[in-house]
Amino acid sequence: MSSPHLPPTVAAHVPTGLLIGGAWRRSSSTGRTFSVEDPATGEVLFDVADGSAEDGLDALAAAADVASEWADTAPRVRAELLRAVFETLMARAEDVAALITAEGGKPLAESRAEVAYAAEYVRWYSEQAVRLDGLARRAPAGTHHQLVLSRPVGPALLITPWNFPIAMITRKIAPALAAGCPVVVKPAQLTPLTTSYFAEIVRAELEARDLPTSVINVVPTSSSSELTAPLIADPRLRKLSFTGSTEVGRVLLRAAAENVLRTSMELGGNAPFLVFEDADIPAAVEGAVAAKMRNSGQTCVAANRFLVHESVADEFSEGLTAAFKRLVIGHGSDAATTVGPLIEAAAVDRVADIVAEAVDGGAKVHVGGDRAQRAGHFFHPTVLTEVAHDARAVREEVFGPVAPIVTFGDEREALDLANGTEFGLVAYAYTRDVGRVMRLAEQVETGMLGVNRGMVSDASAPFGGVKMSGLGREGGEAGIEEYLERRYVAL
Repeated sequence: MSSPHLPPTVAAHVPTGLLIGGAWRRSSSTGRTFSVEDPATGEVLFDVADGSAEDGLDALAAAADVASEWADTAPRVRAELLRAVFETLMARAEDVAALITAEGGKPLAESRAEVAYAAEYVRWYSEQAVRLDGLARRAPAGTHHQLVLSRPVGPALLITPWNFPIAMITRKIAPALAAGCPVVVKPAQLTPLTTSYFAEIVRAELEARDLPTSVINVVPTSSSSELTAPLIADPRLRKLSFTGSTEVGRVLLRAAAENVLRTSMELGGNAPFLVFEDADIPAAVEGAVAAKMRNSGQTCVAANRFLVHESVADEFSEGLTAAFKRLVIGHGSDAATTVGPLIEAAAVDRVADIVAEAVDGGAKVHVGGDRAQRAGHFFHPTVLTEVAHDARAVREEVFGPVAPIVTFGDEREALDLANGTEFGLVAYAYTRDVGRVMRLAEQVETGMLGVNRGMVSDASAPFGGVKMSGLGREGGEAGIEEYLERRYVAL
Protein backbone atom coordinates (compact mmCIF):
# COMPACT_ATOMS: atom_id res chain seq x y z
CA MET A 1 0.00 0.00 0.00
CA SER A 2 1.11 3.53 -0.72
CA SER A 3 -0.33 6.85 -1.80
CA PRO A 4 -0.54 8.01 -5.43
CA HIS A 5 1.14 11.16 -4.14
CA LEU A 6 4.24 9.14 -3.17
CA PRO A 7 6.52 8.32 -6.12
CA PRO A 8 6.81 4.53 -6.69
CA THR A 9 10.60 4.80 -6.62
CA VAL A 10 10.36 6.08 -3.04
CA ALA A 11 7.63 3.68 -1.92
CA ALA A 12 9.70 0.71 -3.04
CA HIS A 13 12.55 1.58 -0.70
CA VAL A 14 10.75 2.46 2.53
CA PRO A 15 11.58 -0.03 5.30
CA THR A 16 8.50 -1.10 7.24
CA GLY A 17 10.11 -3.39 9.78
CA LEU A 18 12.12 -3.07 12.97
CA LEU A 19 15.86 -2.40 12.63
CA ILE A 20 17.54 -4.52 15.30
CA GLY A 21 21.13 -5.71 15.28
CA GLY A 22 21.73 -4.52 11.73
CA ALA A 23 18.74 -6.26 10.11
CA TRP A 24 15.15 -5.31 9.32
CA ARG A 25 12.62 -7.74 10.73
CA ARG A 26 9.06 -8.23 11.96
CA SER A 27 8.16 -8.13 15.63
CA SER A 28 9.57 -11.35 17.00
CA SER A 29 7.02 -11.62 19.80
CA THR A 30 3.73 -10.47 18.29
CA GLY A 31 3.98 -10.03 14.52
CA ARG A 32 1.66 -7.03 14.89
CA THR A 33 1.56 -4.06 12.53
CA PHE A 34 -0.04 -0.61 12.59
CA SER A 35 -1.08 1.65 9.72
CA VAL A 36 0.49 4.96 8.73
CA GLU A 37 -1.90 7.35 6.97
CA ASP A 38 -1.66 10.38 4.73
CA PRO A 39 -3.29 13.12 6.88
CA ALA A 40 -4.39 15.04 3.80
CA THR A 41 -6.51 12.18 2.49
CA GLY A 42 -6.84 9.53 5.18
CA GLU A 43 -5.34 6.94 2.82
CA VAL A 44 -3.18 4.22 4.33
CA LEU A 45 0.40 4.53 3.12
CA PHE A 46 2.00 1.48 4.71
CA ASP A 47 1.54 -1.04 7.48
CA VAL A 48 4.56 -0.90 9.79
CA ALA A 49 5.91 -3.51 12.20
CA ASP A 50 4.61 -2.83 15.72
CA GLY A 51 7.45 -3.23 18.18
CA SER A 52 6.92 -4.78 21.61
CA ALA A 53 8.80 -4.53 24.88
CA GLU A 54 10.71 -7.67 23.92
CA ASP A 55 11.74 -6.10 20.62
CA GLY A 56 12.89 -2.98 22.44
CA LEU A 57 15.07 -4.98 24.79
CA ASP A 58 16.52 -6.88 21.83
CA ALA A 59 17.43 -3.54 20.28
CA LEU A 60 19.04 -2.34 23.51
CA ALA A 61 21.01 -5.58 23.78
CA ALA A 62 22.28 -5.10 20.23
CA ALA A 63 23.33 -1.53 21.01
CA ALA A 64 24.97 -2.49 24.31
CA ASP A 65 26.94 -5.30 22.64
CA VAL A 66 28.75 -2.81 20.38
CA ALA A 67 28.97 0.10 22.84
CA SER A 68 32.64 -0.46 23.70
CA GLU A 69 33.64 -1.06 20.10
CA TRP A 70 31.87 2.10 18.92
CA ALA A 71 33.29 4.18 21.77
CA ASP A 72 36.80 3.07 20.78
CA THR A 73 36.25 3.70 17.06
CA ALA A 74 38.50 6.51 15.89
CA PRO A 75 36.81 9.92 15.86
CA ARG A 76 37.93 10.39 12.26
CA VAL A 77 36.14 7.19 11.25
CA ARG A 78 32.94 8.34 12.94
CA ALA A 79 33.31 11.73 11.27
CA GLU A 80 33.73 10.22 7.81
CA LEU A 81 30.71 7.98 8.35
CA LEU A 82 28.53 10.98 9.16
CA ARG A 83 29.89 12.95 6.22
CA ALA A 84 28.92 10.06 3.93
CA VAL A 85 25.44 9.97 5.48
CA PHE A 86 25.12 13.70 4.86
CA GLU A 87 26.05 13.33 1.21
CA THR A 88 23.65 10.41 0.68
CA LEU A 89 20.83 12.27 2.41
CA MET A 90 21.35 15.31 0.18
CA ALA A 91 21.49 13.11 -2.92
CA ARG A 92 18.11 11.64 -1.95
CA ALA A 93 16.62 14.92 -0.74
CA GLU A 94 13.67 14.85 -3.17
CA ASP A 95 12.72 11.31 -2.16
CA VAL A 96 12.91 12.12 1.55
CA ALA A 97 10.89 15.31 1.07
CA ALA A 98 8.16 13.37 -0.76
CA LEU A 99 8.03 10.89 2.11
CA ILE A 100 7.77 13.65 4.72
CA THR A 101 4.88 15.23 2.83
CA ALA A 102 3.12 11.89 2.41
CA GLU A 103 3.10 10.89 6.06
CA GLY A 104 3.21 14.32 7.73
CA GLY A 105 1.20 16.47 5.35
CA LYS A 106 3.42 19.55 5.13
CA PRO A 107 3.81 21.32 1.76
CA LEU A 108 6.61 19.94 -0.35
CA ALA A 109 8.57 23.21 -0.17
CA GLU A 110 8.60 22.92 3.62
CA SER A 111 9.60 19.26 3.43
CA ARG A 112 12.54 20.16 1.20
CA ALA A 113 13.58 22.82 3.69
CA GLU A 114 13.35 20.28 6.50
CA VAL A 115 15.63 17.86 4.67
CA ALA A 116 18.23 20.58 4.16
CA TYR A 117 17.95 21.59 7.82
CA ALA A 118 18.21 17.97 8.97
CA ALA A 119 21.24 17.33 6.82
CA GLU A 120 23.03 20.28 8.40
CA TYR A 121 22.94 18.46 11.77
CA VAL A 122 24.66 15.48 10.18
CA ARG A 123 27.30 17.66 8.54
CA TRP A 124 27.84 19.76 11.68
CA TYR A 125 28.40 16.72 13.89
CA SER A 126 30.61 15.06 11.30
CA GLU A 127 32.83 18.09 11.87
CA GLN A 128 32.44 18.04 15.65
CA ALA A 129 33.31 14.34 16.00
CA VAL A 130 37.03 15.15 15.80
CA ARG A 131 36.80 18.14 18.15
CA LEU A 132 35.94 16.48 21.45
CA ASP A 133 38.31 18.56 23.50
CA GLY A 134 39.73 17.57 26.86
CA LEU A 135 42.05 19.33 29.30
CA ALA A 136 45.59 18.91 30.56
CA ARG A 137 47.07 21.32 33.13
CA ARG A 138 49.12 21.58 36.28
CA ALA A 139 47.01 21.69 39.44
CA PRO A 140 47.03 25.09 41.22
CA ALA A 141 48.79 23.56 44.23
CA GLY A 142 51.60 22.34 41.99
CA THR A 143 51.40 18.82 43.42
CA HIS A 144 50.10 17.00 40.36
CA HIS A 145 48.66 17.37 36.91
CA GLN A 146 45.02 17.25 35.90
CA LEU A 147 43.79 15.38 32.87
CA VAL A 148 40.13 15.58 31.74
CA LEU A 149 38.90 13.20 29.05
CA SER A 150 35.65 13.03 27.08
CA ARG A 151 34.03 9.60 26.96
CA PRO A 152 30.68 8.57 25.44
CA VAL A 153 27.96 8.13 28.04
CA GLY A 154 26.78 4.83 26.52
CA PRO A 155 23.66 3.40 24.83
CA ALA A 156 21.01 6.05 24.25
CA LEU A 157 17.24 5.90 23.77
CA LEU A 158 16.03 8.57 21.36
CA ILE A 159 12.30 9.36 21.31
CA THR A 160 11.21 11.64 18.49
CA PRO A 161 7.99 13.56 17.65
CA TRP A 162 5.91 13.33 14.50
CA ASN A 163 6.10 16.93 13.29
CA PHE A 164 9.70 16.96 11.95
CA PRO A 165 10.39 13.30 11.20
CA ILE A 166 13.83 13.83 9.64
CA ALA A 167 15.12 16.91 11.45
CA MET A 168 14.30 15.65 14.93
CA ILE A 169 16.06 12.34 14.35
CA THR A 170 19.22 13.76 12.81
CA ARG A 171 19.42 16.27 15.66
CA LYS A 172 19.71 13.32 18.04
CA ILE A 173 21.39 10.54 16.04
CA ALA A 174 24.19 12.67 14.60
CA PRO A 175 25.65 13.91 17.93
CA ALA A 176 25.11 10.51 19.55
CA LEU A 177 27.06 8.67 16.86
CA ALA A 178 29.68 11.41 16.69
CA ALA A 179 30.24 11.09 20.44
CA GLY A 180 30.49 7.30 20.27
CA CYS A 181 27.07 6.29 21.61
CA PRO A 182 24.99 3.51 19.98
CA VAL A 183 21.28 4.27 19.82
CA VAL A 184 17.80 2.83 20.00
CA VAL A 185 15.26 5.06 18.24
CA LYS A 186 11.54 5.10 18.96
CA PRO A 187 9.97 7.17 16.17
CA ALA A 188 6.53 8.71 16.43
CA GLN A 189 3.69 6.36 15.57
CA LEU A 190 2.18 8.90 13.17
CA THR A 191 5.35 9.44 11.09
CA PRO A 192 7.78 6.50 11.39
CA LEU A 193 8.51 6.08 7.67
CA THR A 194 10.99 8.95 7.23
CA THR A 195 12.94 7.86 10.31
CA SER A 196 13.21 4.30 9.00
CA TYR A 197 14.28 5.53 5.58
CA PHE A 198 17.04 7.61 7.16
CA ALA A 199 18.08 4.77 9.45
CA GLU A 200 18.60 2.55 6.41
CA ILE A 201 20.92 5.19 4.95
CA VAL A 202 22.98 5.08 8.15
CA ARG A 203 22.90 1.26 8.34
CA ALA A 204 24.04 0.91 4.73
CA GLU A 205 26.91 3.36 5.22
CA LEU A 206 28.01 1.50 8.36
CA GLU A 207 27.93 -1.81 6.49
CA ALA A 208 29.86 -0.38 3.54
CA ARG A 209 32.66 0.63 5.94
CA ASP A 210 32.65 -2.66 7.84
CA LEU A 211 31.54 -0.84 10.98
CA PRO A 212 29.10 -2.31 13.53
CA THR A 213 25.60 -1.87 12.10
CA SER A 214 24.09 -2.42 15.54
CA VAL A 215 24.99 1.13 16.56
CA ILE A 216 21.60 2.19 15.13
CA ASN A 217 18.36 0.39 16.01
CA VAL A 218 14.81 1.55 15.24
CA VAL A 219 11.67 0.23 16.92
CA PRO A 220 8.36 1.78 15.80
CA THR A 221 5.44 0.98 18.08
CA SER A 222 1.77 1.75 18.66
CA SER A 223 2.31 1.56 22.42
CA SER A 224 5.06 3.93 23.53
CA SER A 225 4.87 3.22 27.25
CA GLU A 226 4.90 -0.55 26.69
CA LEU A 227 8.14 -0.20 24.75
CA THR A 228 9.96 2.53 26.65
CA ALA A 229 9.26 1.59 30.28
CA PRO A 230 11.41 -1.59 30.31
CA LEU A 231 14.13 0.15 28.30
CA ILE A 232 14.39 3.03 30.75
CA ALA A 233 14.44 0.55 33.65
CA ASP A 234 17.29 -1.46 32.09
CA PRO A 235 20.71 -0.58 33.57
CA ARG A 236 22.37 -0.99 30.16
CA LEU A 237 20.68 2.22 29.01
CA ARG A 238 22.63 5.33 30.01
CA LYS A 239 21.02 8.18 28.10
CA LEU A 240 17.49 9.33 27.28
CA SER A 241 16.69 12.07 24.77
CA PHE A 242 13.05 13.05 24.26
CA THR A 243 11.24 15.65 22.19
CA GLY A 244 7.53 15.99 22.88
CA SER A 245 4.98 17.26 25.35
CA THR A 246 5.79 18.46 28.86
CA GLU A 247 3.25 16.01 30.25
CA VAL A 248 5.04 13.00 28.75
CA GLY A 249 8.42 14.51 29.59
CA ARG A 250 7.55 14.56 33.29
CA VAL A 251 6.62 10.87 33.16
CA LEU A 252 9.89 9.98 31.46
CA LEU A 253 11.95 12.06 33.90
CA ARG A 254 10.40 10.24 36.84
CA ALA A 255 11.23 6.90 35.24
CA ALA A 256 14.76 8.01 34.31
CA ALA A 257 15.49 9.00 37.90
CA GLU A 258 15.49 5.37 39.03
CA ASN A 259 18.72 4.61 37.14
CA VAL A 260 19.96 8.23 37.21
CA LEU A 261 20.01 8.47 33.42
CA ARG A 262 21.48 11.40 31.56
CA THR A 263 18.44 13.14 30.07
CA SER A 264 17.74 15.72 27.39
CA MET A 265 14.18 17.02 27.30
CA GLU A 266 12.87 19.34 24.58
CA LEU A 267 9.30 19.88 25.72
CA GLY A 268 6.30 22.13 25.07
CA GLY A 269 6.27 25.83 24.30
CA ASN A 270 4.03 28.87 24.30
CA ALA A 271 6.07 31.31 22.25
CA PRO A 272 5.29 35.04 22.50
CA PHE A 273 5.69 37.12 19.33
CA LEU A 274 6.28 40.69 20.46
CA VAL A 275 5.63 43.61 18.11
CA PHE A 276 6.70 46.97 19.55
CA GLU A 277 5.60 50.44 18.48
CA ASP A 278 8.83 51.07 16.53
CA ALA A 279 8.68 47.78 14.60
CA ASP A 280 8.81 47.50 10.82
CA ILE A 281 5.22 46.24 10.53
CA PRO A 282 5.41 44.67 7.04
CA ALA A 283 8.54 42.81 8.16
CA ALA A 284 6.79 41.77 11.38
CA VAL A 285 3.85 40.41 9.41
CA GLU A 286 6.18 38.44 7.17
CA GLY A 287 8.01 37.08 10.20
CA ALA A 288 4.73 36.25 11.91
CA VAL A 289 3.60 34.11 8.99
CA ALA A 290 6.93 32.26 9.04
CA ALA A 291 6.89 31.79 12.82
CA LYS A 292 3.24 30.74 12.96
CA MET A 293 2.45 28.79 9.82
CA ARG A 294 5.31 26.36 9.28
CA ASN A 295 3.75 22.90 9.29
CA SER A 296 0.34 24.53 9.79
CA GLY A 297 1.43 25.81 13.20
CA GLN A 298 2.39 22.34 14.40
CA THR A 299 5.88 23.11 15.69
CA CYS A 300 7.24 23.55 19.19
CA VAL A 301 8.77 26.90 18.14
CA ALA A 302 5.60 28.22 16.49
CA ALA A 303 4.58 31.70 17.58
CA ASN A 304 1.63 31.05 19.86
CA ARG A 305 0.70 34.48 21.31
CA PHE A 306 0.99 37.69 19.31
CA LEU A 307 1.63 40.50 21.79
CA VAL A 308 1.32 43.77 19.89
CA HIS A 309 1.68 47.37 21.05
CA GLU A 310 -1.71 49.06 21.05
CA SER A 311 -0.50 51.85 18.71
CA VAL A 312 0.26 49.41 15.87
CA ALA A 313 -2.22 46.64 16.66
CA ASP A 314 -4.70 47.55 13.91
CA GLU A 315 -2.00 47.81 11.25
CA PHE A 316 -0.44 44.50 12.28
CA SER A 317 -3.81 42.71 12.52
CA GLU A 318 -4.87 43.93 9.09
CA GLY A 319 -1.54 42.92 7.57
CA LEU A 320 -1.60 39.46 9.14
CA THR A 321 -5.21 38.93 8.09
CA ALA A 322 -4.39 39.83 4.50
CA ALA A 323 -1.39 37.50 4.54
CA PHE A 324 -3.45 34.61 5.93
CA LYS A 325 -6.11 35.15 3.26
CA ARG A 326 -3.45 34.55 0.61
CA LEU A 327 -2.53 31.15 2.04
CA VAL A 328 -3.74 28.09 0.13
CA ILE A 329 -4.71 24.87 1.89
CA GLY A 330 -4.35 21.55 0.11
CA HIS A 331 -2.33 18.39 -0.29
CA GLY A 332 1.33 19.06 0.32
CA SER A 333 2.37 17.57 -3.03
CA ASP A 334 0.39 20.28 -4.89
CA ALA A 335 2.75 23.08 -5.88
CA ALA A 336 0.09 25.70 -5.07
CA THR A 337 -0.34 24.53 -1.48
CA THR A 338 1.10 26.68 1.29
CA VAL A 339 -0.82 25.13 4.22
CA GLY A 340 -1.14 21.40 4.71
CA PRO A 341 -3.39 19.41 7.03
CA LEU A 342 -3.19 18.91 10.75
CA ILE A 343 -1.79 15.53 11.63
CA GLU A 344 -5.02 13.79 12.73
CA ALA A 345 -8.71 14.34 13.36
CA ALA A 346 -8.18 14.83 17.11
CA ALA A 347 -5.87 17.76 16.38
CA VAL A 348 -8.57 19.47 14.32
CA ASP A 349 -11.11 18.91 17.11
CA ARG A 350 -8.78 20.46 19.66
CA VAL A 351 -8.01 23.55 17.57
CA ALA A 352 -11.73 24.01 16.84
CA ASP A 353 -12.50 23.87 20.57
CA ILE A 354 -9.80 26.44 21.37
CA VAL A 355 -11.11 28.86 18.74
CA ALA A 356 -14.73 28.39 19.84
CA GLU A 357 -13.78 29.07 23.46
CA ALA A 358 -11.95 32.26 22.47
CA VAL A 359 -14.91 33.50 20.42
CA ASP A 360 -17.32 32.71 23.24
CA GLY A 361 -15.08 34.86 25.43
CA GLY A 362 -15.36 37.86 23.11
CA ALA A 363 -12.62 37.29 20.52
CA LYS A 364 -13.19 38.58 17.00
CA VAL A 365 -12.45 36.33 14.00
CA HIS A 366 -10.81 38.24 11.14
CA VAL A 367 -10.23 35.25 8.86
CA GLY A 368 -10.75 31.51 9.16
CA GLY A 369 -12.08 30.20 12.44
CA ASP A 370 -13.44 26.90 11.17
CA ARG A 371 -12.65 23.52 9.66
CA ALA A 372 -12.14 23.15 5.94
CA GLN A 373 -14.96 21.13 4.41
CA ARG A 374 -12.85 18.64 2.48
CA ALA A 375 -11.20 15.26 2.90
CA GLY A 376 -8.33 15.16 5.35
CA HIS A 377 -7.62 17.02 8.57
CA PHE A 378 -7.69 20.71 7.63
CA PHE A 379 -8.40 23.88 9.59
CA HIS A 380 -8.48 27.30 7.98
CA PRO A 381 -5.68 29.75 8.92
CA THR A 382 -7.21 31.96 11.61
CA VAL A 383 -6.54 35.43 13.02
CA LEU A 384 -8.24 36.42 16.29
CA THR A 385 -8.22 39.81 18.01
CA GLU A 386 -9.63 41.03 21.33
CA VAL A 387 -8.61 37.71 22.86
CA ALA A 388 -8.97 37.43 26.63
CA HIS A 389 -5.71 36.95 28.52
CA ASP A 390 -7.02 33.79 30.16
CA ALA A 391 -8.30 32.19 26.94
CA ARG A 392 -6.91 28.76 26.07
CA ALA A 393 -5.61 30.24 22.82
CA VAL A 394 -3.24 32.32 24.96
CA ARG A 395 -2.58 29.97 27.86
CA GLU A 396 -2.05 26.74 25.91
CA GLU A 397 0.15 25.67 23.02
CA VAL A 398 -2.39 25.69 20.17
CA PHE A 399 -0.38 23.54 17.71
CA GLY A 400 -2.48 24.72 14.80
CA PRO A 401 -2.91 27.61 12.33
CA VAL A 402 -4.39 30.09 14.83
CA ALA A 403 -2.92 33.52 15.63
CA PRO A 404 -4.44 35.15 18.74
CA ILE A 405 -3.54 38.85 19.08
CA VAL A 406 -3.30 40.53 22.48
CA THR A 407 -2.36 44.20 22.92
CA PHE A 408 -0.03 45.83 25.45
CA GLY A 409 0.70 49.39 26.48
CA ASP A 410 4.39 49.51 27.38
CA GLU A 411 7.53 47.38 27.54
CA ARG A 412 6.97 46.32 31.15
CA GLU A 413 3.52 44.99 30.34
CA ALA A 414 4.89 43.22 27.28
CA LEU A 415 7.50 41.46 29.40
CA ASP A 416 4.94 40.49 32.02
CA LEU A 417 2.71 38.99 29.34
CA ALA A 418 5.60 37.23 27.62
CA ASN A 419 6.83 35.67 30.85
CA GLY A 420 3.38 34.86 32.19
CA THR A 421 3.55 31.18 31.29
CA GLU A 422 5.16 28.05 32.68
CA PHE A 423 6.90 27.52 29.34
CA GLY A 424 10.06 29.13 28.00
CA LEU A 425 11.28 27.60 24.76
CA VAL A 426 11.46 30.51 22.30
CA ALA A 427 10.30 34.11 21.88
CA TYR A 428 10.25 36.50 18.94
CA ALA A 429 10.52 40.29 19.00
CA TYR A 430 10.26 43.02 16.38
CA THR A 431 11.80 46.37 17.32
CA ARG A 432 14.39 48.84 16.03
CA ASP A 433 15.60 49.75 19.54
CA VAL A 434 18.98 48.07 20.24
CA GLY A 435 18.72 48.87 23.94
CA ARG A 436 15.36 47.14 24.09
CA VAL A 437 16.82 44.11 22.31
CA MET A 438 19.43 43.76 25.04
CA ARG A 439 16.82 44.16 27.77
CA LEU A 440 14.70 41.47 26.16
CA ALA A 441 17.71 39.17 25.81
CA GLU A 442 18.28 39.45 29.55
CA GLN A 443 14.69 39.54 30.81
CA VAL A 444 12.57 37.30 28.59
CA GLU A 445 12.39 33.87 30.23
CA THR A 446 13.22 31.70 27.25
CA GLY A 447 15.96 29.51 25.89
CA MET A 448 15.98 31.22 22.48
CA LEU A 449 15.08 34.66 21.16
CA GLY A 450 14.53 35.64 17.53
CA VAL A 451 14.99 39.36 16.89
CA ASN A 452 13.40 40.75 13.72
CA ARG A 453 13.18 37.27 12.25
CA GLY A 454 10.61 34.50 12.41
CA MET A 455 13.03 31.56 12.50
CA VAL A 456 15.76 30.76 15.02
CA SER A 457 16.74 27.11 14.56
CA ASP A 458 20.25 26.39 13.28
CA ALA A 459 22.31 23.22 13.51
CA SER A 460 25.30 25.18 14.80
CA ALA A 461 23.38 26.86 17.65
CA PRO A 462 22.07 25.45 20.95
CA PHE A 463 18.35 24.60 20.81
CA GLY A 464 16.34 24.20 23.99
CA GLY A 465 14.26 25.90 26.63
CA VAL A 466 13.87 26.83 30.28
CA LYS A 467 11.14 26.31 32.86
CA MET A 468 8.67 23.64 31.71
CA SER A 469 10.11 23.65 28.20
CA GLY A 470 12.86 21.25 29.05
CA LEU A 471 16.41 20.38 30.03
CA GLY A 472 19.60 20.32 28.02
CA ARG A 473 20.38 21.55 24.52
CA GLU A 474 20.49 20.10 21.02
CA GLY A 475 22.60 21.55 18.24
CA GLY A 476 25.84 23.49 18.37
CA GLU A 477 28.76 22.48 20.52
CA ALA A 478 26.36 21.90 23.41
CA GLY A 479 24.49 19.17 21.55
CA ILE A 480 27.34 16.68 21.57
CA GLU A 481 28.12 17.37 25.23
CA GLU A 482 24.76 15.77 26.08
CA TYR A 483 26.24 12.42 24.98
CA LEU A 484 29.59 12.75 26.76
CA GLU A 485 30.87 12.22 30.28
CA ARG A 486 33.92 14.02 31.62
CA ARG A 487 36.51 11.78 33.26
CA TYR A 488 39.07 13.44 35.53
CA VAL A 489 42.47 11.85 36.06
CA ALA A 490 44.90 13.16 38.70
CA LEU A 491 48.50 12.45 37.62
